[in-house]
Amino acid sequence: MATPAPAFPGYPQGTGVPGPGPNAGASTIDLSNTAVLSETGETFSCTVPEVSRLKTPDWRTSWPKQMVYFERKIFADGVMKFPDGASVTFWGFEDLIFGKDKKAFPSPVIRLREGELAQVSLETRNGPHTIHHHGIEPSTLNDGVGHVSFEVNGRYTYQWVPRSAGTWFYHCHRNTVLHFEMGLYGLLIVDPPEGWGYIKRGNETLRYNVEAMWVLDDIDPVWHKKDKSAGICGEDAGLNIFKPKYFLVSGVHKSKTLTDPAVAVTATQGDKVLIRTLNASYSVVGINLGGLQAECVSIDGRTLASSDRPWCRKLVFAKNQQILMPTASRHDLYIDTSTVAPGTYTVTFKYYDWVTKQVHNIDNPGANRIYEGEAQTRIVIKPRTL
Repeated sequence: MATPAPAFPGYPQGTGVPGPGPNAGASTIDLSNTAVLSETGETFSCTVPEVSRLKTPDWRTSWPKQMVYFERKIFADGVMKFPDGASVTFWGFEDLIFGKDKKAFPSPVIRLREGELAQVSLETRNGPHTIHHHGIEPSTLNDGVGHVSFEVNGRYTYQWVPRSAGTWFYHCHRNTVLHFEMGLYGLLIVDPPEGWGYIKRGNETLRYNVEAMWVLDDIDPVWHKKDKSAGICGEDAGLNIFKPKYFLVSGVHKSKTLTDPAVAVTATQGDKVLIRTLNASYSVVGINLGGLQAECVSIDGRTLASSDRPWCRKLVFAKNQQILMPTASRHDLYIDTSTVAPGTYTVTFKYYDWVTKQVHNIDNPGANRIYEGEAQTRIVIKPRTL
């Protein structure tokens, strides 16, 4: 049963509820039923240990800072419809607290502040799954990597503390390559202690008042017809062949990204804009901000330009410079519009094939170029009013 959803005072952007979460009914931990003590070739492949109800190690009922509780439930019957009339099934994590019965793509954002204690309850469906909070550094039993711990075939609550403000993501780590493509992932945002509207740049904290999230993805419909365990034991399941046909930004097909409010950005001259990007595709994605200069203040959840880390130099992308991002990469792009001329700036996303280095389907784009691996959106800067 989902927990009621009281608001966080002074922090409306948080996507959980005050913890601690429920942990009743779980058994005490028995490491002999996991891969923690005896990792082998088998446990690292297709005979990964499964648990149904396991008590979270070092379960906390209090914490010096806020405790935040989230609930996620696997679904495997989402459907996306595309302009050519095709429908593709996808999977995801349903938010049982704020989005019950909603099948979103990508899955709902997990958001909390640096130093808070997160408790994320996973309820599985259609066999075992996990949640791996990518880049976060919890204990082994809370890392969601079944090969070195276990997979969940029932319910388990992960517990961890984010130490670095930035943009991360979470995903299933069972048959990872296929399940990620199927849609079992979502953004994970860690704000500084000040909350929403602040981002770390090295040793300082910047303020922003406009935020956008661009999640880039590509869909190969052939993969979405495969069995959930395809290739998990090393058999040839065709996962070495990836031919995307549909290209999306934040779940919006490329045919609508130019103006869709889930993608397009509107600001007023003088605003500070933060764009959080995640490349969830299996392409190399190039982003061109169309005449706008942006500072990249964080990559993969780690801030740049720290005085104590001189190798993490300040990174500024010039006007019309292409920003290249490999799979799973995140860039936090900061734009100060104080000196930007009002107008409409067209942003271009290009999805490049890893092997050919060419934009997907550029030689055979199909009717109205709907299969070509390129999308566009807009950043509109309105004049400042007196």
